[in-house]
Amino acid sequence: MLLDESGLLLSPLVRRTLAPQGQTPLLLHKAKHREKVSLIAALTLSSHKHNLGLYFSSLLNDSFNNVGVAWFMRQLLKYLRGPVLVIWDRGPMHRGPEIRKLLDDYPRLTLESLPPYAPDLNPVEQVWNYLKWSRLCNFAPADCTELDQAAFQELHGIRKDKDRLQSFWRGSELPWPRALAS
Repeated sequence: MLLDESGLLLSPLVRRTLAPQGQTPLLLHKAKHREKVSLIAALTLSSHKHNLGLYFSSLLNDSFNNVGVAWFMRQLLKYLRGPVLVIWDRGPMHRGPEIRKLLDDYPRLTLESLPPYAPDLNPVEQVWNYLKWSRLCNFAPADCTELDQAAFQELHGIRKDKDRLQSFWRGSELPWPRALAS
């Protein structure tokens, strides 16, 4: 499993768009006090069936710390069988007493860190790029609830698209497992 966190703000990520000549598009938004949606996702690769899966969760106007990350992983471990290897960055939310307790409670769990400053190795970064710069660019929600719902719908669609999940893996610099090459 490769795991990463990200966030979305109410102010839209603006990209060039088409509009009738002389009618500049306006993006009206209510970005108050840095309201946000924090996201966490894990891209899983089954060692037996070689299937890719995407699991995710969100928090409104809060951030994932070691308590939130441990909670997310406990939820995932209910669905994942056998030994689980988690590969993630060296963020502070991946350390602390809740993470140590998680390791004590689940001896089948192994944690490995990516090298420093290596987001290109984590395919979940590709998920965030696609979500922010393709699916939700120029989106100006009325509030955090609307932003959270839009993110959920988009991530749910990504979860169902096996070709897209493979493209995220291939877009990272991780080797593609031979069993999945066909």
